[in-house]
Amino acid sequence: MTTRVVVGRAGVVRELRAAGPLLAALRAPVTARAPWLTAALTLDDVRRAGPRPVAVVVAPPDGRGAPRGLVTLALRRGPRLTVTLLGDGLPVPAGAAPARLPARDDDTAEQLAAGVLGLLDRVRRPWTLRLAGLPLGDPTLRAIGRLRPEAAFASARSSRLVDDLDGAGPVDRTLDPAELDRRLPRLLAGEPDRRTRTALRVTARLHAAIGQVELATGADGDRGLLTLVDGADRRAWWGTPGAAWRTEMGAPLISLTLRGGGPAALLNRR
Repeated sequence: MTTRVVVGRAGVVRELRAAGPLLAALRAPVTARAPWLTAALTLDDVRRAGPRPVAVVVAPPDGRGAPRGLVTLALRRGPRLTVTLLGDGLPVPAGAAPARLPARDDDTAEQLAAGVLGLLDRVRRPWTLRLAGLPLGDPTLRAIGRLRPEAAFASARSSRLVDDLDGAGPVDRTLDPAELDRRLPRLLAGEPDRRTRTALRVTARLHAAIGQVELATGADGDRGLLTLVDGADRRAWWGTPGAAWRTEMGAPLISLTLRGGGPAALLNRR
């Protein structure tokens, strides 16, 4: 296997599409697959001085076949370079880990981790790597921790949004993209954060077009819920603010923070 680094939107989109079989085999959630992360790239494109997308890929040396490992990153400029997972910050379904560092096996995870760290070791200014929203036991995250023992791990227990609309009266549920497009503006009008409204509109419309978003509205039309649907997997995603949605305990979310770079790091490598 060889490791390569791909920089720029077009190259990252190409790698995400090529990794479709890998993501499907690992049962990656909707929020870690190509359409979702392509939407994240679209949202970054419209921002002034937006982040630079980068993919670290482990694949067969002849270039044939699907990648065996993939990490997609967003590099945000500044006095200290901040590196996060592509899509970090988008509104995602709570209660389960939304992100992945997909690798076919432990050997691939080790190679993928070395590729990410090798990319950062070539940076001349200080940097911070922050990987969040990952499941407990992720092999690539574990490999990064073994290679850099100074990395700080943290965990947080998430809470899951519960779809209890049916208990409050008649509910209209639809997967029709045209219906979602018609009703969504009214529901999003109650969301106070402009960036969240924009992200929800872009990602919801894209995933409705491929049959992965259900819109449920109560009888009064003011209480609505978006749910990401992937076969039998349903993840309540976003509900109208102020509607007193019920929540319950979700899965733990793991994050890693690692800092490096700058003149001292360059001297240490000589």
